[in-house]
Amino acid sequence: MGSLSRSKGKRGELELSHELERVLGIEARRGQQFSGGDDSPDIVHSIPDVHIECKRVEMLRMTSALDQAVEDAGDKVPVVMHRKNNQPWLVTVRLDDVPRFAASIVSAVNMSVKTENRKPESEESDA
Repeated sequence: MGSLSRSKGKRGELELSHELERVLGIEARRGQQFSGGDDSPDIVHSIPDVHIECKRVEMLRMTSALDQAVEDAGDKVPVVMHRKNNQPWLVTVRLDDVPRFAASIVSAVNMSVKTENRKPESEESDA
């Protein structure tokens, strides 16, 4: 993979992590991608039981991307999040995995809302 392609991939992962935070209100960040560190996910996030494969390319080979997500996901739901230049982010999930994916999204969003609504102890004792 060339340096331009790697750079675009890094930017895509950063962008996607910010979009997940914006849209879902969850914690997300780019995974630590070290040379030869294939065990690190593209996106580290607070969605339980979901593996996200991030693709920021003009010509996506969807079957290959989903195969990679399935291989890397283990017992988690494999998800491919992808976008082309000047296009919105899209999400691809196998139909059989949609119920589990949806439940995981709801769980993550609910946990995020509970965390936001929780006041620090110092604020509670001042009341």
